[in-house]
Amino acid sequence: MPGYRQLSRNRDFTVLWIGDTVSELGSALSMFVLPLIAYALSGSALTAALVEAAYLGGLCATLLPAGVLADRVDRRRIMLVSSATGCASYSSLAIAGAVGHLTLPHLVGVALVAGIATGAFNPAQMSAIRSVVATEDLPTALSQNQARQHVASLLGGPLGGALYAVTRWLPFAVDALTFAVACVTVSQVRTDLGAPRQRREPLRRQLTEGFGFMWARPFFRTLMAWGALANLVTNAIFFVVVLRMVADGVPPAQIGLVSTAAGVGGILGAAMAPSLIHRLPTGRLTVMIGWMCCLPLVPLTVSSSVWTACASTFFLLLLNPVGNAGISSYRMAVTPDHLQGRVGSTSQFVSMSVMPLAPLLGGYLLEHQGGTTAITVLVAASALLAVLLTASRSIRSVPRPSEWVVEDAPVEAPVAA
Repeated sequence: MPGYRQLSRNRDFTVLWIGDTVSELGSALSMFVLPLIAYALSGSALTAALVEAAYLGGLCATLLPAGVLADRVDRRRIMLVSSATGCASYSSLAIAGAVGHLTLPHLVGVALVAGIATGAFNPAQMSAIRSVVATEDLPTALSQNQARQHVASLLGGPLGGALYAVTRWLPFAVDALTFAVACVTVSQVRTDLGAPRQRREPLRRQLTEGFGFMWARPFFRTLMAWGALANLVTNAIFFVVVLRMVADGVPPAQIGLVSTAAGVGGILGAAMAPSLIHRLPTGRLTVMIGWMCCLPLVPLTVSSSVWTACASTFFLLLLNPVGNAGISSYRMAVTPDHLQGRVGSTSQFVSMSVMPLAPLLGGYLLEHQGGTTAITVLVAASALLAVLLTASRSIRSVPRPSEWVVEDAPVEAPVAA
């Protein structure tokens, strides 16, 4: 079974992973601090939610056209432009903070631009991974990607809280620097990241072809519905948990412990992921993830303490990387090379399409129903979604990776020495 040691010899994947990890850490700092600053300036949970909603809205609105770009334009160029845009955007916030002119419109505007840059970057980055990693290494590579995200979660909250305690604008300055590092690392990739040559098609067909590919396959069709609703519910719960602690006067450093717990769980899960993905049928693993998005959250309905939130997020994230890496590996393995960008962006777009509503839903429930009722309603909704996965034969029937039927597999790119 392919492992981390074998993948570590792939220079181009390692270079991409390091740059993306640094950039993701910077983004975690900023996204932790942005709602806190918005709440401090306005005193409103809904206003704080608006900043996060702007980021998610920009990301979702960009994903589908970005998938077309990733299949048509050099992927290195897309990643460079996106990283440079992030660097400039967060630099503007750092400068505004340094001169004492941080405003809510500026925060919302930067959040929107950052979301657009991330939406453009992600399909190109995933397509680039497919170019530099062989099929048998995909579960390990995507598990490392999951680890990267959870490293950022582990360090982002505490570090963001510490930098915020020094001065409000410092996290943005650090984030701008991380985007600059990402520009440097992307430029060092040796593999040709140019898009596959293919016949040009009408833009409307290009935008919908990825959706059509997934809709024709029952496994992905069911996952599209579950993923969108699960992201809405789970992120609304996280927002309620964090804002409830902010309203209760919990210090930012303690709130950051919730992100730390999530990061530890995610990193442990990412370490287990390659072994579990290869040993367990992908369908059964997916059902297990559905229930792990519900059961760990039940204690939050009766306790609002920081330690309860830490324990719940730890177990919530423990198997999440396994499911994400396994499902993504299966999707990438069965997707033709000329559709990698569009299928990847469609998957992310559908799963995140309602996420801009998550902080608004959480903020509304928190202000009008109170934290306990809000979380109880959302946890009940997550249980219904787990039942949806369990009842689906198309989900349960997908076998383990050694038994996947890979159709129209892309030609393997040479692994960089």
